[in-house]
Amino acid sequence: MSHRRLLSLALALSTFTALAISPGALAPDFKGTDSKGNSQTLSQYRGKYVVLEWANKGCPYEQKHYLSGNMSALQREWTGKGVVWLSIISSAPGEQGNVTPAEENEYLKTMKATPTAAILDPTGTIGHLYQAKTTPHIFVIDPNGKLIYQGAIDDKPTTDQADIKRAHNYLNEALTSAMAGKPVPTASTRPYGCSVKYAN
Repeated sequence: MSHRRLLSLALALSTFTALAISPGALAPDFKGTDSKGNSQTLSQYRGKYVVLEWANKGCPYEQKHYLSGNMSALQREWTGKGVVWLSIISSAPGEQGNVTPAEENEYLKTMKATPTAAILDPTGTIGHLYQAKTTPHIFVIDPNGKLIYQGAIDDKPTTDQADIKRAHNYLNEALTSAMAGKPVPTASTRPYGCSVKYAN
């Protein structure tokens, strides 16, 4: 195959991948195993709102939201309203944030975190499918399987817990608007945090 054709194919594939995670498009299905050994797919939750949260317990931006109790409070609030919350850990073996199932379960217990499930994705398959860039990186999917928000959790890209109270929370805004039958005011923002620690 010529260099030009290879370049065209690469561009086409990158365009397809970008379209797959654009708000308004169907969110790509995936299959993974959670920290309790259960199989998890996106399609099994069709008919519900779903939050995907890329996580890494070693990241100070992630710690901001967990040590403050903010992420746990958000999980309790939204799962209490029927939303499915999937934390996804795409840190590769040997990289910051990579955990065993037992380590993740202990961490969730310590943080009083209550996601529907924590999916371990050490190969980065799910992370690359969604082009997850940071921890945290948030994706919100509606009951029809369409992506309605992707990006930062809020508009304060710092590690300072004090900023949480002053922040405009995009996750809350997206779910509140969508569940009220209104358009999501901001469907995409630039995520902030540590880079997802994929395998090299």
